[in-house]
Amino acid sequence: MVTNLENLELSKFYQNIQQEVRSEQLSEEDGGTLEQIFTQAAVDLLSDGGETENVRVCYDEKVLKTGIQHKINAYALSDNYETLDLFITIYNGTDEFNRISKDQIDKAAKRITNFFRNAVYKDYVHEIEEASEIFDLAHTLGESKELKEGLVRVNVFIVTDGIYPGDHIANHSISGHPIYYRVVDLNYLYNISGKSHVPIEINFKEDGFQVPCIYTPTENDEYQSYLAIISGDALVNIYERFGSRLLEQNVRSFLQFTGKINKGIRKTIMTEPHMFLAFNNGLAATAEEIRLEPLPDGKGNSVAWVKDFQIVNGGQTTASIYHTWKKDKANVSGIFVQVKLNVVKNKENFSTVVARIAEYANTQNKISASDLSSNSENHILLEKLSRTIWAPPVSGKSQQTRWFYDRARGQYKTAMLKEGFTQAKRKAFELKNPKSQVLTKEDLAKYINTYQEVYDGRRIVIGPHFVVRGNQKNYVQFMHHNFSSSPDNIYFEDAVAKAIFFRAAEKVYGVKPNAIGDMRYVTVPYTIAWLGYRLGYRLDLYKIWKAQNISDHLREKLREIMIRVESYIRTHAPGSLYGEWAKKEDCWNAVRQQDFGVSFDSIRDDLEVRGQVYKRVRVTEDEMVSAEIKALQERLQSVHPKTWEKIEDWGRATRNLTPYQRTMARTIGSNFSRNRKLSEIEFNNGQQILDLVIDKASEILFDTEEYFELDATAGVTEKPEITLELIQAVVKWDKKNKKLLDFEYRFMADLAAEKKALTERHSQIALKNYKKAIKFGFEMEIASLDLGK
Repeated sequence: MVTNLENLELSKFYQNIQQEVRSEQLSEEDGGTLEQIFTQAAVDLLSDGGETENVRVCYDEKVLKTGIQHKINAYALSDNYETLDLFITIYNGTDEFNRISKDQIDKAAKRITNFFRNAVYKDYVHEIEEASEIFDLAHTLGESKELKEGLVRVNVFIVTDGIYPGDHIANHSISGHPIYYRVVDLNYLYNISGKSHVPIEINFKEDGFQVPCIYTPTENDEYQSYLAIISGDALVNIYERFGSRLLEQNVRSFLQFTGKINKGIRKTIMTEPHMFLAFNNGLAATAEEIRLEPLPDGKGNSVAWVKDFQIVNGGQTTASIYHTWKKDKANVSGIFVQVKLNVVKNKENFSTVVARIAEYANTQNKISASDLSSNSENHILLEKLSRTIWAPPVSGKSQQTRWFYDRARGQYKTAMLKEGFTQAKRKAFELKNPKSQVLTKEDLAKYINTYQEVYDGRRIVIGPHFVVRGNQKNYVQFMHHNFSSSPDNIYFEDAVAKAIFFRAAEKVYGVKPNAIGDMRYVTVPYTIAWLGYRLGYRLDLYKIWKAQNISDHLREKLREIMIRVESYIRTHAPGSLYGEWAKKEDCWNAVRQQDFGVSFDSIRDDLEVRGQVYKRVRVTEDEMVSAEIKALQERLQSVHPKTWEKIEDWGRATRNLTPYQRTMARTIGSNFSRNRKLSEIEFNNGQQILDLVIDKASEILFDTEEYFELDATAGVTEKPEITLELIQAVVKWDKKNKKLLDFEYRFMADLAAEKKALTERHSQIALKNYKKAIKFGFEMEIASLDLGK
């Protein structure tokens, strides 16, 4: 049953998505249709949840000569050709979300299936132009022998901004390729929006498999271990459905889920299947939850159902069994594999515990702990830098911003809550940390790897062809060959400059229908890499960082080069498979050798001047720690003393707070009401209490803004006359106390210096800032002023 609160949260989520979609379309640089912008937003959430990766948003809708209609909005094809994800969108874009009927879902399923059928049987590729967004996929489906032999599963995602409460769609098969249908509606998007990945649930009992097991008598709060035996048939079944999603997400890239058959495993299956259990080391897996049932003979238990099943070691064994069954038609019903299954009890530390299990389960693969998770020292250091370093103000704006490094999924939302709990605080956070300036680990790898090639001896290990292969494979190369061992603020500033450069290039390329072509994912990294190589990597990154933009001349030059690079790749790709050729080193070598007749005279001002050295000051560790402490202090102060009282009452009623914590909440609120500084113990306990409240009862915090507003009103019984003297006093006070936001202080300072006229409108704004200053204690310092009362 859906509660009113859940419905309200879903409605807010819907409104936020629609607002973002409309804002994106209004952006002069991006353009595009609302449906495709929504599709991009949806596939981004699915990618973050680990359900797909490297999605290309591209639209095609046709009525063919045969009269069969089809439609596609996006697709993703795995590098090893095992998985094809197809996306079709049902977009309404109404003010309120609507229900989607079964007829609409069935129609969408039929249309996207028609596309696959038409493409895989070669009918369609001969009817479209090479400039079509979908040509590369249609050509690959129709002509690639490697794909026809390697394709294991086709996942169809029917994406909608509505609610679909209906039945699931029955799975399908075309030309021997199984098709699995999924409806991704508004509810589903909302549910995955805050998750690091979407858990896999497997019901062995419903699927007709017995997985006998015993549990080990371990006594601890972290995990419970089970030893199980799983049949080859069961492994084939789950591999065909889930593929690389079975592999624990943090290590998926590094273990390279290639789908290639291990010769030893194949030989054992083909010649001595009864010896498989003796010869093979088996699998190591983790889960969040498990349900056991007695075996029919009463001799032990069987795993009936498991949630968030992740293979942390043995992915290649699973793939090899599947492909031996598929390609050699081998009978794997007599194959049995042992599984060490660790069910993690500690839900709060689930990801950390799984990552540690994965690390130690894979020591033979020489994978370091830093490879396996985002918790490496370098990533944490970059996160601290991003919270400390302010970008130079953009021309015409007084508000400085930061580039937010989203080291682990969900940090941006968490940081917004840490900033404060009022609507004003959240808006202030977004002003300082715009969503357009969020950087993920994969983003960072893409921007840095694109900019400059790297060699290991004579072997090229970083280049645009790795970027084209997609986020996962490119990230592997980045971690192993191109991530600084000790990033500092200068490294961070240069990395941001590369991000600005890359994103500007994407905007220059454009979005359909106002785009250079349909190869943006190829042309942009190749163009940047080619330009960097030709310039000897002398582009003035510090100049880009200071301007937070690229010059118009550089923008024009990028467009010129993109047109030539795209034309070259398209015309020279073997078999017209330009997307596949662009993934190969041969393509980069060929492009790099071309001069394209390009002159660099117009961008000389964008290059570093030989012999010129910028004086760039490095940020110390102490400065980063100080900035972090200040932000946490402001977080506590953003909670009103009355709200701290409510937290105490809630903690007592629910027993979610210990007596010590309840006393601490009351003490913190009391100290803030008397403008007393918190001790270190109070400071640390306050953070823990707030984290607990956010997790269990965040609704308590939403009244805090109203309390502050009432305080401000109570502090001003009469509307004061806003004089120049009063404004100057506020400016002098805030210069020391720093309670106004940057743009608020700048406005008041301009009035105080008489750079702005004290008009009626400006007086109203000044009054708001005055009331805000009162809220933070200004009234005690203005008693001697003549306020015109």
